[in-house]
Amino acid sequence: MNLFTRFLLLGLALASVSGAPAPPHDSAADDGAAVPDRCEGIEFDAATPDEKGSHFFFKGAYLWKGFRGPAQLSNESFKELDDVHHIGHVDAAFRMHNIKNPEDHDHIYFFLDDKVFSFYNHTLEEGYPKEIQEDFPGVPSHLDAAVECPTGECMADSVLFFKGHDVHVYDIDTKRVKTKSWSHLPVCTSALRWMEHYYCFNGHNFTRFDPVTGEVRGKYPKDARNYFMTCDNFGHGGDSKVPKCSEIKLDAITTDATGKKYLFAGPDYMRLDTRRDGLHGFPITRSWSQVTNGVDAVFSYTDKLYMIKDEEVYIYKAGAHYTLVEGYPKSLKEELGIEGRVDAAFLCPDDHKVYIIQGREMLDVDLTATPRVVTDRLPLPLSDLDAALCGPNGVDVFKGSQYYHYDSPMLLAMGRMAPVAEDITPEMMGCQK
Repeated sequence: MNLFTRFLLLGLALASVSGAPAPPHDSAADDGAAVPDRCEGIEFDAATPDEKGSHFFFKGAYLWKGFRGPAQLSNESFKELDDVHHIGHVDAAFRMHNIKNPEDHDHIYFFLDDKVFSFYNHTLEEGYPKEIQEDFPGVPSHLDAAVECPTGECMADSVLFFKGHDVHVYDIDTKRVKTKSWSHLPVCTSALRWMEHYYCFNGHNFTRFDPVTGEVRGKYPKDARNYFMTCDNFGHGGDSKVPKCSEIKLDAITTDATGKKYLFAGPDYMRLDTRRDGLHGFPITRSWSQVTNGVDAVFSYTDKLYMIKDEEVYIYKAGAHYTLVEGYPKSLKEELGIEGRVDAAFLCPDDHKVYIIQGREMLDVDLTATPRVVTDRLPLPLSDLDAALCGPNGVDVFKGSQYYHYDSPMLLAMGRMAPVAEDITPEMMGCQK
């Protein structure tokens, strides 16, 4: 297994790959006071991302920023919490999702007893703290946890407030509350939405749940130290390492309609969000359960993801979660009018033509035609290509740890000589120089 595949298996632990490596455990404060060590298995009071996608985990007067690194005092990042309330802990926290109202969108809300604090850019908003009922009528005080739930994942833009086994679903637009009882879940002392999944933390464990039904799929609870932090002798800690860019070899790469980049290698994929939430790796079957043996090529078209393996095509509908279109997989011949093994595929923005690379030949397939057939075959100046990606600035074709840039697909096909190969960079893949 190459190092890039090992890197993908780091999964949730790799929210950030930049900066110096953190010590294996959280260090003590300079004044000698006891500092909580999350690697010992503590219970978080609250968890939330900020407007930039950085994740914060709270315990008492301390917080951790991200999935690695030592604890620090909460008032170093959110100064007014202590200035206003002499806070010793927070009960709950969440990042607001309300694109209809930019004045609230991406603000972080903290809850303590019967008060709520609103922060943006780590600064307390004017007029806060307020009574919880003033901002969130119908929501009880002394909460256990809270988490945002946008439309598409919930029925409407909502916030889930947890108190005991009761879940108070607050509709942001109507300001109405519906209360449910999810006794099958542990009492959530903190909750987190991350990459369209929802996590309830209790003790040092977590349980993933459906935000609408509360349903739990899979074997839970699981130890948070294997996923949400880097600790020696747990999951993604220990001997894991970020690969060098010179060691990377892709099977496929694509960008979806929302700007998320997906990179595939062996049985795993890595997702890179262009706006926030960092770099993350998972097994392919986590999102596309039917694709069990890796991929040869992947491309995005309209709201669907096309995944090619051997001579079959899987088409998935995009949304909160990818779902396989009924009747698939189908053969390459039936779906795209081609036969044989595919090396790479790419689709340019606002185009309806997919380019399929087989050996030293590039095939054009019009996706608006019925049935789909090859409309052109063009020779290529390169062979043994691994993956290709087309964006606003042109086409990048990948071969091992290097890539070749062309300003357009036609220049790729018409060029008699390949341009000078460029090395994959940390900015492109999150690898080390």
